[in-house]
Amino acid sequence: MGKRREARERAVQFLFQHDLNPPENLEAELGLFWNTQRTTALEDEKAPSVWGPRPALPPPTTEEAEARLFADPLIRGVLEQRDQIDEHIKKHTRNWDFHRIAAVDRNIMRLAIYEMLNREDIPPIVSINEAVDIAKKFSTEDSGKFVNGILDKVKGELMRPARIIK
Repeated sequence: MGKRREARERAVQFLFQHDLNPPENLEAELGLFWNTQRTTALEDEKAPSVWGPRPALPPPTTEEAEARLFADPLIRGVLEQRDQIDEHIKKHTRNWDFHRIAAVDRNIMRLAIYEMLNREDIPPIVSINEAVDIAKKFSTEDSGKFVNGILDKVKGELMRPARIIK
């Protein structure tokens, strides 16, 4: 899996968690989230043979640091612009109550829309493709089509080419 894909997946996981249970302290919650991601990855690599106290976490690997470096600004940007991003989603989901949209799909679309509106170093078509693939992985069988349809409508309103980096 690509480094940016992994970072986007982590960002969606954090946004989902934040959506359902907003923390009082974002900085502390982000730190806890990334430490939990590292702990889970380490446990997956080598499961302990004996239950006991957890050893101290080693410093983040280069890959972990790169994922966080890419994901943190996305997370913060989505959270800062969430109301405006949600308006884009609501505009294109006629006959759907916004809160009936699956929380996973909602946060996948938030991330992609944030990228399309604010990250000129990422072509909109890449944001859409990544979102569709993440939806297929983390949500329902039909989520990829749903996410693609909404994001394609948002892309149609952009004032920049869909496949070109500025």
